[in-house]
Amino acid sequence: MLSGQEFIRYSRQLMLEEIGEAGQERLKAASVLVVGLGGLGGPAALYLAGAGVGHLILADHDTVELSNLQRQIIYVNDDIGRNKVEQSRQQLERLNAHIRITAVPVFMEDDTLAPLVSDCDLVLDCTDNPTVRQAINRVCVAQRVPLISAAALRWEGSLSLFDARRDDSPCYACLVHPDSAPPVATCANSGVAGPLLGIMGSMQALAALQTLTQRSTMDYGSVRHFDGRRLQWLTSRIRRKPDCPVCGPKRSPHIATEEHGHE
Repeated sequence: MLSGQEFIRYSRQLMLEEIGEAGQERLKAASVLVVGLGGLGGPAALYLAGAGVGHLILADHDTVELSNLQRQIIYVNDDIGRNKVEQSRQQLERLNAHIRITAVPVFMEDDTLAPLVSDCDLVLDCTDNPTVRQAINRVCVAQRVPLISAAALRWEGSLSLFDARRDDSPCYACLVHPDSAPPVATCANSGVAGPLLGIMGSMQALAALQTLTQRSTMDYGSVRHFDGRRLQWLTSRIRRKPDCPVCGPKRSPHIATEEHGHE
């Protein structure tokens, strides 16, 4: 049940037919894991906290660097050298005291991800590490938890939506094979426009709200490509690969599959 203060805090959101009181209560009861608290995870987490998602789990092992501040707007100068998830937790608590925030300052692998994902309704992949991306995907498929993944480089961004609860849904490994070579171009060596990350992180948060309130009309199993130069979107479909090592018949043996009561 929502308190009087919560009705006031979320009043503009409660007016939306697609959310309303029932949707707001779903958000309050939801738990979301955000992996990576950088240019994508920062704005995504801020909007999810502002929207009243009841429990946010923040995972990142990095510390804040001066070069981060051009695009990672959740941090300020005084945060340089400090742990990202702890600083993010403090910032989000100042934004909304009605929610619970858990900081996990460790590197994410299959074993560390599995217990976190098991407690979640949704996972946001906001990392720029290809190995971690694949691990997130494996765990989400094994535990049948929806995954919203985003990426950004130079002037281009992408948003991918996967729902392992659906038998016909592809997964991230159908898009990027686990054995693929890591990308040569990275933000560190090729650059990225700061607002582009804000756009993609905000899109992750928007997709998350629709998923959690169960009013989503989004096309899962697709990729939205954003051209920051032309301000244009293009959507492409991802086909589930029968031989996918993660979601295909011969699934990865790394994690035992266990179904949870996600709706």
